[in-house]
Amino acid sequence: MENLETLIENFAFFDTWEDKYQYLIDLGEQLPPLDERFKTDTFKVSGCQSQVWLVPSCENGVFSFLADSDAIMVKGIIAVLQSIYHEKTIDEIKNIEVEKIFAKLGLEEHLSPSRRNGMFSMVEKIRYYATQFEKNV
Repeated sequence: MENLETLIENFAFFDTWEDKYQYLIDLGEQLPPLDERFKTDTFKVSGCQSQVWLVPSCENGVFSFLADSDAIMVKGIIAVLQSIYHEKTIDEIKNIEVEKIFAKLGLEEHLSPSRRNGMFSMVEKIRYYATQFEKNV
């Protein structure tokens, strides 16, 4: 997984949407597969056109998650979200402005409305899980 700064630099390197799209797909192909036992309704993200499963964890107040999808582009979006949210504290997660980050990456304007809705559904699920972990601390 690339850190966010590297991800922003890499996306800035590409001039065309086609190149960024291919890079997004490449990122998705690098995601490790999610164990089948987690591909259940418990971990399913509603609001996504594709199937998406997100499995959270929190250790010592630091949040991370594993996720997978049946759509390769969505896997790329998951990889970007992992770079944004991985190993952040609950307070950091609350303050992340994901829309601004997607704009910096040049993705915001090119995602279809259904992909944008799915991305925001994943973000909401991440924030929900972070809030649940915070309540249990």
